[in-house]
Amino acid sequence: MRAALAASLDACEAAFDRAFGQAGNPWRHLGSLAFLLVVVTTATGIVVYAVYDTSVGGAYRSVRAMSAGPPAGLALARSVHRYASDALVLTMIAHLAREWLRGHAAGFRWFSWLSGVPLVALVYASGIGGYWLPFDRLAQLSLTATTEWLDALPLFGEPLARNFVSPASVPDRLLSLLVFLHIGIPLALLAFIGVHLLRLTRPRSFPPATIAAATCAALVVLALMHPARALAEADFGSEPMTVAFDWPYLFIHALQYRTSPQLLWAAAGAAGLVLAVLPWIERTPHAPAACVDLANCNGCGRCFADCPYAAITLVARSDGRHLPRQAEVDPRRCASCGICAGACPSSTPFRSGSDLATGIDLPQAPIRALRASLDRALETLAPRPAIVVFGCASGVEVASVREPGTAPIELVCIAMLPPSFVEYALRAGADGVMVSGCREGDCAYRLGHEILRARLEGSREPRLRARVSRARVRTFWGARADARSLSAAVAAFRRDLAASPRAAGPSMPPKRREALDA
Repeated sequence: MRAALAASLDACEAAFDRAFGQAGNPWRHLGSLAFLLVVVTTATGIVVYAVYDTSVGGAYRSVRAMSAGPPAGLALARSVHRYASDALVLTMIAHLAREWLRGHAAGFRWFSWLSGVPLVALVYASGIGGYWLPFDRLAQLSLTATTEWLDALPLFGEPLARNFVSPASVPDRLLSLLVFLHIGIPLALLAFIGVHLLRLTRPRSFPPATIAAATCAALVVLALMHPARALAEADFGSEPMTVAFDWPYLFIHALQYRTSPQLLWAAAGAAGLVLAVLPWIERTPHAPAACVDLANCNGCGRCFADCPYAAITLVARSDGRHLPRQAEVDPRRCASCGICAGACPSSTPFRSGSDLATGIDLPQAPIRALRASLDRALETLAPRPAIVVFGCASGVEVASVREPGTAPIELVCIAMLPPSFVEYALRAGADGVMVSGCREGDCAYRLGHEILRARLEGSREPRLRARVSRARVRTFWGARADARSLSAAVAAFRRDLAASPRAAGPSMPPKRREALDA
């Protein structure tokens, strides 16, 4: 079932890639899109609150006044506030489902998953509380249902529902409490968002500008076409009439009346418990964390800057060398992605000696093993033009490339590849190098695609040196299902190399690497 859903998600995302491009695909920015919607609802909520009357008698009149005019100004702000709230809960659910289908609930990601569980409850509590403030018939229905639900718990001496049985039973102080909750819960939501992002380096708080602009424009258009109008005023002395229902938030009221408040509590508690223990239900083997070799670590801080999960810190030297700092890895946070090894200046294949030791490395996939694999591939690479294909274990399976004259080499993450390996491959026999990683914005380790592209472009250390011909280096960003597309890209690359004079001439055997200058 889960595999089928994941395949369907891949197909959906591929369709959006074709329509909007990988960088503009909203499916890859659900988390940051949800935060944008939080900002929009907060900003529009402040505008609406500026003219909201916090008295029982004036609350409905103030909401009706701002909704009665044309869909502009305050009326537009209220409508955008309403639709952004609906979009927030839908985006949050989509983000939650996508992360689960991608297997991002367990392992080193457990903290991000677990800290996101309270956000679901806070979004719903904040959204439902917003329906109470207009004091219309929908507010009456939601307040009655919510207090009846709370009364099912043995927490209160008097039933809360008694506060809404007649107009006289609703004092101004009660409305002030509802306003306080609708302000305080979103503040708690923002605080928990900060906790949710605590272990991430350079979190993407906002989606790309094109997605943000399109989202805001869609909300405005929807608000203009279908402005949020005030319903009939609440009459707490009578039963609520049939009202227009907002299903993204208020489905729980329908569920409560279809079953019982006790059953709804049981369902909510079970759902929360399953989400909270999911990292331990889906326990996955944790690969060994990166290790620091102090003999080769100069404390430059590149691994610290590139680690996507803040697993590396810089501390005082412990080996007595006259260097100010050394890298230190927190194994509880380490994703074992190898991005730090790709950032280390000592991870260069041009270093002499058979044992290539680096300042920081993965025990299960050391850089010296990568150089040995590349050397073996280069010794047998034929026919010309010859291409080395570096791939990512989470992206396209590079071993599936059957083009003649290609040597596929897979890494844990494509950003584990030091740019010097690209130059080494070209100088030691390859005519071209294809670098394949996850789709843009969809890196299994968040920043791998972004970091490696910056290194190849020369804007991030370690850089691919300017003297390396960019015509002999290409990139491909895809998912596991894109093997055929990668093969086609490699075939096109070989044709271009064959037509280029750069492909002529004998290859330099890799055994001469010790003669190469750094």
